[in-house]
Amino acid sequence: MELNLEAITTPARPAATVILLRDASAGLEVFLLKRHGLSDVLGGAYVFPGGKLDPADSDESLLRRLDETPQRLHAALGEVELATAVAAALYVAALREAFEESGVLFAQGVDEATTQRAAVLLRQGHAFDEMLGLLDLRLATQALAPWSRWITPRLASVSNKRFDTRFFVAALPAGQTASHDMHETTESVWLTPRAALQQYWSGQIQLAPPQIMSLSHLSSYGRSADVLRAARLQLPPVIEPEPFEEDGTRVICYPGDARHSVAQRALPGVLRLYYRNQRFEPEGGLAALLRDGEESMPCSL
Repeated sequence: MELNLEAITTPARPAATVILLRDASAGLEVFLLKRHGLSDVLGGAYVFPGGKLDPADSDESLLRRLDETPQRLHAALGEVELATAVAAALYVAALREAFEESGVLFAQGVDEATTQRAAVLLRQGHAFDEMLGLLDLRLATQALAPWSRWITPRLASVSNKRFDTRFFVAALPAGQTASHDMHETTESVWLTPRAALQQYWSGQIQLAPPQIMSLSHLSSYGRSADVLRAARLQLPPVIEPEPFEEDGTRVICYPGDARHSVAQRALPGVLRLYYRNQRFEPEGGLAALLRDGEESMPCSL
């Protein structure tokens, strides 16, 4: 992953990401996909399933297939200035991207056979809304809980595109299997947040700063239910990283840091990442990312 020092003049694109969770013998695990090495956004990095908002995500045909009203979805995001239809469309985008990239279908009453039929229809060229109509499915937006909102800074670090991404958390539906699509993503893995950060530190996987900070935040939770409970007790914090140079080193600071324009902390844990040793790392090293000795907490502060 190359460090990008160019200013970005284009507006941030609305996007949605799903942090898939499951409980395993090792504890809470998250699902990570390796982006194709030739991708123009985070090529070769491990990410959560997600992508940009598509105009079709706000079609009435899709909004009629939600298990929750757009008004309640809008309220859960906590963005007063956001249009209600756009808020609902962000949920649709999150569920659509989760299905397209990982094969996980959040819909009411689906079983393994229905999920497989849905995947076949998608491969045959049917759009997401067409597939839902053909199978008469209703999207399970209630499975998603808003977790955070990340806005790419104008002075880039790892991408030459800006995104305004809503991160959601969701438990893997029973009876479903997550996997990569062998198109946009080439590998996938379930890891505890701690193991993912340890593999990042040892150079086994690449992670971008939002994934690093999100995994650090999740590393103190023991079960998926704990994460979902914390998410539903908060309004998702807005995180707009602010990069700067310090003694020739690129630094990214987060809300609550002395150099950040927002004084109120948005996330527990570290407040700065330094680009050193061809990676982003905090003062205090891996132990600081793992938040050893800290208690889990909601991120609404």
